[in-house]
Amino acid sequence: MTVVTSASAAKDSQLHPVILIPGAGGNQLEARLTAKYSPSGLLCNRCSFPLKKECDGWFRIWFDPWVLLKPFAKCFNTRMTIYYDPDADDYHNAPGVETRVPHFGSTQSLLYLDPRLKYYAFFCIEYCSHRLAILWNVVCNPFLRRFINCKMLNFRRATSYMEPLVTFLEEAGYTSGENLFGAPYDFRYALAARGHPSEVASKFLQDLRILVESSSRSNGGKPVILLSHSLGGLFVLHFLNRNSNSWRQKYVKHWIALSTPWGGTVDVMRTFASGSTFGVPLVDPLVVRGHQRSSATNLWLMPSPKVFNHTKPLVITPDSSYDVLDIPRFLGDIGFPEGVQPYEMRVLPLVNASLTAPPLVPVTCITGSEVRTPETLHYGDHGFYKSPEIEYGDGDGTVNMVSLLALQSASKDQILEVIKLPGVTHTSILKEESSLHVIIRQISSLNSHLSTTVS
Repeated sequence: MTVVTSASAAKDSQLHPVILIPGAGGNQLEARLTAKYSPSGLLCNRCSFPLKKECDGWFRIWFDPWVLLKPFAKCFNTRMTIYYDPDADDYHNAPGVETRVPHFGSTQSLLYLDPRLKYYAFFCIEYCSHRLAILWNVVCNPFLRRFINCKMLNFRRATSYMEPLVTFLEEAGYTSGENLFGAPYDFRYALAARGHPSEVASKFLQDLRILVESSSRSNGGKPVILLSHSLGGLFVLHFLNRNSNSWRQKYVKHWIALSTPWGGTVDVMRTFASGSTFGVPLVDPLVVRGHQRSSATNLWLMPSPKVFNHTKPLVITPDSSYDVLDIPRFLGDIGFPEGVQPYEMRVLPLVNASLTAPPLVPVTCITGSEVRTPETLHYGDHGFYKSPEIEYGDGDGTVNMVSLLALQSASKDQILEVIKLPGVTHTSILKEESSLHVIIRQISSLNSHLSTTVS
């Protein structure tokens, strides 16, 4: 890993360096297919898809808009799937698939899931006879827009991730590569309980430590502000707990945790049972369910017995019901028995220990609230092959409120502030101006003592 920082302008800056840690799917991944790769079909041949790719060259596997088309979605599913090896007690890629995380240390891979789409792709939406037609990946010129009376939604906004946040930080005086950094990672691989290997995720924590230390040194020894979103917050929690208290006090000024699923989420049970497209059109959830089930981080996001009510059913079928203590049985009943062993051995001990060991650095949790969030999933006679009817409760649309607030009960010694943003969703917290202003105010407050000391 190489981390490039610029010390020239940063040493005299009156700003604590900021490191952004994204959520699941919040940064780009690249892949390369070797001769050991076995395609799932003719279109998935390593020399055929993606187009304009050398057979043994690197290409962006996440995100690529071609996966919206069913034949290519199957290619994507097999290439993104990871496998648990019981003998090694760890996960690995599919045979013949190599992956890497580009631009570690930079914000570049966090801005857009596919940076090409910011230039040419749009949604054209035509409202006609109470019918909504979505024309995917169409560039509409002004004449065409007038002709079909379609409303243009710039796809740059639709596929952006942390670009609005980075823009706000830059307007507040931050400069990428000098005092603003990114820590992308392979979001398929999770950490594991102590005594169990997790090679990929543990390597990320090592790289993150190097980035924190180098960012601090290049900024005159100022401790950093960690700014995480969603799953990134779980990685940060364990990152801090795996470093000494003296190290934390020296290198970490504050942690701002956005939309963190401290105790998991009910919605991930829908992902395991029947797949999820997360609102992306044209994709069959059953086609992508395989790689979603294989993701070790999705197991990590299962509802925690430490947080969720043991007597409240989370999933209900005509023949059974499942509460938070029934997750192993649930995994078997949905046809994923291979998930039981890693869940019981690697995930449960990790989750049970996490909230009993607070990070002991000042934390501000910023979360959406008062958004309808899946609380109970009702599956009918078609079983897990059809999307469920959903009973909703409070949360941010993705994570339940009981999970978003779970850090509050971690320790009386933990310095913690919780800020709720009514109506803000799990992902819009990174895009809506109202929430971005709240985030920037928190960072400005942390920096205010530096300018006060100088003046």
